[in-house]
Amino acid sequence: MRSYQAALIQLDSRDDKAANLAAAKELVERAAGRGARLIALPETMNFIGRGYSKQAEPIPGGETCELFRELAQKHGVWIETGSIPQAMPGGGSPRNTAMLIDPAGRVVCTYSKLHMFDVDITNGPSYHESAHNAAGDEIVLADTELGMLGFSVCYDLRFPELCRLMAMHGAQVILVPTSFTMNTGKDHWEPLMRARAIENGVYMLGPSQIGQKTGMNAYGKSLAVDPWGNVIAKASDRPGITLVDIDLDLIDQTREQVPSLARRRDDLYRLDSDHVKIYR
Repeated sequence: MRSYQAALIQLDSRDDKAANLAAAKELVERAAGRGARLIALPETMNFIGRGYSKQAEPIPGGETCELFRELAQKHGVWIETGSIPQAMPGGGSPRNTAMLIDPAGRVVCTYSKLHMFDVDITNGPSYHESAHNAAGDEIVLADTELGMLGFSVCYDLRFPELCRLMAMHGAQVILVPTSFTMNTGKDHWEPLMRARAIENGVYMLGPSQIGQKTGMNAYGKSLAVDPWGNVIAKASDRPGITLVDIDLDLIDQTREQVPSLARRRDDLYRLDSDHVKIYR
């Protein structure tokens, strides 16, 4: 499938899991009804609030996973679920994990956020994501009928090596479910998304959280950027659906015109990882 429509779902998730899942289900079904083949949701889509760790669910088998498996199969669509707190075997801190589910309802892969947002600002705020999440340990791609999909979550966007490694392994579309703060989002979200697209000749798809959360205001502005770096879709300032056309042939054309990947100086510098995993 060389071209298709993708849907970015923007949510205002709070501390009511049932309400969050109901809102997500409604928007996914609407997006499927409008012809989307790939539907992507934002970071921490099923719960944001105090007691986050207690909301951890197994994958597969948890309430959230099973809901999206049912929806994917019912509507014959691919769903990138956005991230949820994943319960880990043996206990311990959950991982901030996204799932890719195929039209048969199969969990093709999971991706757990690699980079924890830990920050201490002198005379300013302090926040440690690692206090309630464990970091992942795998760079994840999925080889699908929609192209080679790469995965990241929010803060991962600030580490260009991750997107470059995925592009070197064939990524054509990189998904970035996110919950950027208002302060950083207004200045950094779009420039970072455009830079990663331009550097690697990929589509960047960023479904976002919006609204007032516990301790922060989420920026929203779900965003789609094409391989040339053009913003081709941006969400309004409310929960909803943003549709975008994906053209895989445009990736090849762009990489021919701007051959950055092909012109890397491997004789002078290298970027390797034994932790890249491609799922099929």
